[in-house]
Amino acid sequence: MTERKPPGVDFETWVDRQIREATERGEFDDLPGAGQPLAELAEPYDELWWVRQKMRREHLSWLPETLVLRKQVEDALAVALRAGSESEVRRIVADINGRIREASGRPLSGPPLNLVPLDADQVVRDWRDGRSGRR
Repeated sequence: MTERKPPGVDFETWVDRQIREATERGEFDDLPGAGQPLAELAEPYDELWWVRQKMRREHLSWLPETLVLRKQVEDALAVALRAGSESEVRRIVADINGRIREASGRPLSGPPLNLVPLDADQVVRDWRDGRSGRR
């Protein structure tokens, strides 16, 4: 149980006493990692260590918007090249081009976008070449 620090008692002394009493009651027995060295103690200091640990533990990830869009363009091209028809290729390219145009019109977080809309005719040519085995 946490109690309020009495006036006139040094804060460090008060905390030390609470830790000693909790240890004597066995409240720190059987804690995970007891007796083990602290993980990542030899690593360089990272002020966001707790954020990185939580993201790893929660299986979260974050990328700046510009990098997310670059990845979406890369994925869209791969899907387009495996598409079953030319109209599907053109639909995929039109969709990703819409995202590129939208992103180009507003500020995004991350490194510069440096993306221009894809040339649908070139993607269709690449798609045809891939289907005919010329690739």
